[in-house]
Amino acid sequence: MTRPYLLAATDSEPVKRFYDVVVIGSGIAGLTAAVGAARKWKVALISKSVLRDTTTFLAQGGIAAALSDKDSPDLHFQDTIRAGDGLCKEEAVRILVNEGPARVRELMEICPRFDRAGGDLVLASEGAHSVPRIAHAGGDATGSEVASALTKAMQQGSRVQVLEHEFVVDLLTNGGRCIGAVSLNLKTGAFTLNYAMATVLATGGCGQVYSLTTNPVVATGDGMSMAFRAGAAIGDMEFVQFHPTGLYTDESPVFLITEALRGEGAYLLNHAGERFMVGVHPQAELGPRDVVVGEMVRQMESSGQEYLFLDATHLDCDTLKERFPTVFDNLLKRNYNICHDRIPVAPVCHYMMGGVVSDIWGRTTLPGLYASGEVANTGVHGANRLASNSLLEGLVFSDRIVRDLDSYIGGAGEEVRRLNIELPGPSREGNRPEEVRDLRKRLQKLMTVSVGTVRDEKGLTAAVQELGDLLNSLKAPRADLEEYELYNLLTVATHIAKAGFLRQESRGAHLRRDYTATDDIKWRRHINFRLKNGEEDV
Repeated sequence: MTRPYLLAATDSEPVKRFYDVVVIGSGIAGLTAAVGAARKWKVALISKSVLRDTTTFLAQGGIAAALSDKDSPDLHFQDTIRAGDGLCKEEAVRILVNEGPARVRELMEICPRFDRAGGDLVLASEGAHSVPRIAHAGGDATGSEVASALTKAMQQGSRVQVLEHEFVVDLLTNGGRCIGAVSLNLKTGAFTLNYAMATVLATGGCGQVYSLTTNPVVATGDGMSMAFRAGAAIGDMEFVQFHPTGLYTDESPVFLITEALRGEGAYLLNHAGERFMVGVHPQAELGPRDVVVGEMVRQMESSGQEYLFLDATHLDCDTLKERFPTVFDNLLKRNYNICHDRIPVAPVCHYMMGGVVSDIWGRTTLPGLYASGEVANTGVHGANRLASNSLLEGLVFSDRIVRDLDSYIGGAGEEVRRLNIELPGPSREGNRPEEVRDLRKRLQKLMTVSVGTVRDEKGLTAAVQELGDLLNSLKAPRADLEEYELYNLLTVATHIAKAGFLRQESRGAHLRRDYTATDDIKWRRHINFRLKNGEEDV
């Protein structure tokens, strides 16, 4: 086989398992796909950690959908398009906003803890939304409530085989289509060939390419990297969203302070105590995230400070405790009381708008491979994701994948079960653990400094060169999680930097010091990367 598998030699023959559908990842996109597919098909859900170790589980924000009589899918569409700054795919956005309300109501049937007052659903405001439309569960614990409910639904009488602590190293391909995935059992060190007629990538994002991120340590861009190695297209990689209000700290991951707190009325202040977003955007602190982050960077650069302040001290304390129990308790543990203290905050890596290019049914450019959630690039987010559209995307497009599986699997046939894949066995030499950890830190620092919130040609050029040098310094990996993750981080980081260098404008989350204007004539288009015959095609 000529394609670039990222594997290591092994002393024993890989185990073989056969499924109709393999789902990789256990966030909202993966759980939704597994629950839906298991109604008809034999399904495996593979997670490299435990089911709850996902970005979904950490999500404080809610789910955006037109659920009230004061809202409409058209209004949600307009807000999403406006936030996406010219690069949203309108057909995908229409599907998101039109199918979203039904998917959220279905979710509410298995997750009863969505917040209500007097029987009515409580809908909150967040940045760049023109009306309150954010549904929350458990106050600011929506992610954990939703993930727990979907996990319970999956485990009750379903045909899903759950495989935790199993790292998917690569996708299996044959005849130009995906036929499953090869995984490494992190407890036994054994490789397994997981054959499937359809494979669903739901591996989440890649926040760990930066030093400061709200993403969990498992968010190393594995799905994007393995899809790229398998020949699928990845796109819009330059558009990495930085959340305005990460707690200023040296913790990793960074504790996120939900945007809903600003929706409740909290202010952003500079070191002079001024509300600097007033006059910058009509919605002030609730402007689109790219606008808020851009002004925060300007404020910090002009003052020489590395942080600003989030101020909720003028709001009712009892309301804050009731509406934001997670934020209140976690800040209190860090010696901050949101009722009395201004909280130091700074922009922090939060979400990847780009990813594996997929269509309105979640189909990637590699037949047999689907993608949903943050790993996917459906086009619904464009250059800048509208707040709380992320959980909705996982719900809507995983549901569409499940509906498409019937026609795809029906035509795929049983030949997958008769294939015999011979895997390559590279060097056993590997890299020293301390070297791997050092290179990961160097990569993260490089990306933060040169490919962070604001970029320029000098920094991007140096980043692409240094990332190439880091990759070339590595030996072929052993069967080791940290080594595999480092290779994946380098793959994703390199394409973020390359796309950032190519896009000579500022648009959405991609801000250039040397090209400050938005150029619709040259750059209202997408940048995709794909391996063809071993060569990268842009």
